[in-house]
Amino acid sequence: MHVFISAGEPSGDLHGANLARALLSRHPGIKLVGYGGEKMASAGVDIHYPLTKLAVMWFGKIASHLLTFYRLAARARNYFDVAKPDAVVLIDYPGFHWHLAKRARKAGIPVYYFVPPQLWAWAGWRVKKVKRNFTAVLTAMSFEEDWYHARGVRTQYIGHPYFDELATRSIDSAFLDAERSNPGPVVALLPGSRNQEISANGPIMIEAARRIRARRPDTRFLIAAFNDDQAAVVRNLAFMAGIPVDIHVGRTPEIIDLATCCVAVSGSVGLELLDKAKPTVVVYKVTPTEMWIGRQFRTCKYISLVNLLAGEELFPEFLTAKDESTAIADRVTGWLTDDTDRKAVESKLRELKARVAIPGACDRAAEFLLGELDARTKSSRRLAA
Repeated sequence: MHVFISAGEPSGDLHGANLARALLSRHPGIKLVGYGGEKMASAGVDIHYPLTKLAVMWFGKIASHLLTFYRLAARARNYFDVAKPDAVVLIDYPGFHWHLAKRARKAGIPVYYFVPPQLWAWAGWRVKKVKRNFTAVLTAMSFEEDWYHARGVRTQYIGHPYFDELATRSIDSAFLDAERSNPGPVVALLPGSRNQEISANGPIMIEAARRIRARRPDTRFLIAAFNDDQAAVVRNLAFMAGIPVDIHVGRTPEIIDLATCCVAVSGSVGLELLDKAKPTVVVYKVTPTEMWIGRQFRTCKYISLVNLLAGEELFPEFLTAKDESTAIADRVTGWLTDDTDRKAVESKLRELKARVAIPGACDRAAEFLLGELDARTKSSRRLAA
């Protein structure tokens, strides 16, 4: 068997890696190739291009990479035509992946969406492209299955693969012990993994931290950075604001574990915050133009996955073009000073976790995909007989 897997973001690279391991454990001889990142490569995928380095959002950012995307799409098309993989598995990253799906379909290759984009939240009419070019969608959340199915898309609910990672993740107990020896409550700042998220959300988070510290001088701020370059950007912001912070690369799980409460960008990290039942303010700062465009296409009430799963605003959220640092600081300070309020949120998060945090999504996805390929192979043999 021969499968092409593509992921364009760090979270997709993680899910792709776990899916690859699940496929290889069931079918050791399977050939896995595609676009992705270091995690997929370490899991046994032959990476033809490090697509995760192009993790971008919003129209202006995407436009600057159009030529690269065009070349990668053409390269994939040639590979589909010549190598004829048995299936193509695409992880989120709409736009570019829709082009790959179209090219694979034209080559007669079945295409599967693993962790599909949130079309139910933004411009739902785009589901027509999914229906036209994808063989099936492996949905991460139960309400997604109903949404896609109602629009004529073949679906298979597998659960969210992020819970697979959380179920097996180990954290550095020595780091936790060292940090817990320091006095004061910890507020975690999680500014995201994309460079543009850091530049947009970093300043508002640091300003919120300054306001929190003015009210609670004993508060410590731990910041999780995706890489050293992003850590340097945030460190400079904190220095300019005169706020003492501790910035760590590759310590997101430990920082979340240590936190009394958090400020985080909207994204899959919300599921990790749910897993640890951490009260969190969610922020995603955009430009006024991006805000206006988003309002034309947004069709759901919340931007946080946790709030969407809960059906209520457990995480106060700010999708904004303004400086909401005062409102963010108010929410966090409230949790730091009112144990009853914070514990009430923690209790609701634990109840939600018990309902939705079910590991095994990648195993279920691997079994579904291998079953599909096996059925396709048997059908081809019957036709040839």
